[in-house]
Amino acid sequence: MSLNVEIIEQSFEKIKPRAEEFAASFYDNLFAVYPEVLPLFASTDMSKQQKKLVSSLVLVVESLHHPEALGQVLQALGARHVGYGTIPDYYGPVGQALLTTFAQYLGEDWTAEVKQAWTDAYKAITVQMLQGAGQDFTLEQVQLDTGEIPVRGERHPTPTTETEAPAAVGGEESEPLAVEILESSFELIKPRADEFTASFYENLLATHPELRPLFAGTEMPKQQKKLLNSLV
Repeated sequence: MSLNVEIIEQSFEKIKPRAEEFAASFYDNLFAVYPEVLPLFASTDMSKQQKKLVSSLVLVVESLHHPEALGQVLQALGARHVGYGTIPDYYGPVGQALLTTFAQYLGEDWTAEVKQAWTDAYKAITVQMLQGAGQDFTLEQVQLDTGEIPVRGERHPTPTTETEAPAAVGGEESEPLAVEILESSFELIKPRADEFTASFYENLLATHPELRPLFAGTEMPKQQKKLLNSLV
């Protein structure tokens, strides 16, 4: 299955400004559709859980152009979820809640094309995570009921290039970046640039240990210099 990466990226950009609300609504929708999962979150700090969800979605969307690396990450994530008590039956309701939340927040931008793009993406993610959990599932076997999630509009997102700014929410003009502030604050980082990049990867891998396979054969000092060059 080939995923419509551009549509996924464009629609997700419209969610980002309200990411915290989106994550909270997702769990509200999940517990309403499938209250059976409530015991899994009995001792969970939901504000932290919501941040983990947003981080996971950002990671997935930003890694869509690197499917092999993303597959390794998703399989590791699926293996970890076994320890949380996740079973294959949970993936369908989670997907339904996720798509329902996208429909709520995208409004008129939740077109048939966008709905299909996210449905395909979620099924592909599910297969990878279940493989990591030791379950041999195919795309056809993934049960995802989207029939009750209505399509709101028929406008299609405008294709963008990698150098183009993200689409503005609600058709409004994007506010210009505070370039001077960005430049002046980055100047304060430069004298400790090596420490900064090392700390970045420490924080990244502490928050997302499932990413470690991506750096298994990487010489980290060179990787840190690449990050610094990208920022400069």
